[in-house]
Formats: sequence, C-alpha cells, structure tokens
Amino acid sequence: MSLKPAAGDDSALKWRKSSHSTNDGPDCVEVAATVAAVHVRDSKDAAGPRFAVAGPAWARFVAYASQG
Repeated sequence: MSLKPAAGDDSALKWRKSSHSTNDGPDCVEVAATVAAVHVRDSKDAAGPRFAVAGPAWARFVAYASQG
C-alpha cells in the first residue's frame, strides 16, 4: 500500500463512488482502478490524501469485507 498526497495529475483516473456512500453521510469512498493498482480517496475531500493498493490485495480486501 502507498500513501500519496493529492499533488500530481490524476486526471486520467476514473473515480467511482461507493454505492454505500451518501451525499450527507460520513461514509464517502471513491475508487479508481488502473492496471497497476486500485486508488482510494474520500469523495468529500477529492483533493486530499489517497492511497493505492495492488489489485490482488484489493480483491482480497473486498472478499473479506463482503462477508456478512
């Protein structure tokens, strides 16, 4: 996993908001997938910090998180 500040040009990333996020709630997560990683940020602070996770690690996280 890598943390990176908002600086830099990420205009090529296509961000998608979580279906569990709301416009007025505290849970607002967006992800953008690339060949190398899945990027994650807080949609309420799009210019703020974000992190990137390798695809296989993201898949394991999603599988774990979706277990009810």
